[in-house]
Amino acid sequence: MDSPVETEVKIRIGEALPAAQALEAAGFRVTQPREFESNTVYDTRDRSLRAAGVLLRLRQSGGRFILTFKGPAKPGPHKSRLELETTVGSSKVLDRMLHELGYSPTFRYEKYRCVYQEPCDRGVVTLDETPIGNFLELEGGGEWIDATASRLGFARSEYILESYGRLYLEHCAQAGVKPGDMVFTGKE
Repeated sequence: MDSPVETEVKIRIGEALPAAQALEAAGFRVTQPREFESNTVYDTRDRSLRAAGVLLRLRQSGGRFILTFKGPAKPGPHKSRLELETTVGSSKVLDRMLHELGYSPTFRYEKYRCVYQEPCDRGVVTLDETPIGNFLELEGGGEWIDATASRLGFARSEYILESYGRLYLEHCAQAGVKPGDMVFTGKE
């Protein structure tokens, strides 16, 4: 999105293929084919970024490295927060720089992501396949999110505003397992 403010919701879905078919039937087209993503979240030793509701992430996807800063979420029916992103030439150099500044990896998560858009280009829908299940992310203006969710057969009560990190912790608590990193045991 062009705005530095990201507004989005997640919606838990079942299998990925029927969701992809529903998106295409609703007029969405693939703008980024399914890609594997590896995400590393950085924080200080005392977790000051997390305590402030801030995220610093390095994403590796399709041979690209993207550094992302996300500010604290604003209250509302959609998750809305400042998001700044830039591509990075070397993940190893950036990792070293972050360590020198007092940041270190605190959580890794993986997913397969396919990106969809309509010809009108007012928002983006991503189909995320994660180790804890499949999700749609709807990102755009609040009215577009609500209208698109409704068109796809979802209600506001199905909106999820939590991060994948928070969802992973909830998944581990429900499963009675110790949290680690949210990664696939064997890549598909």
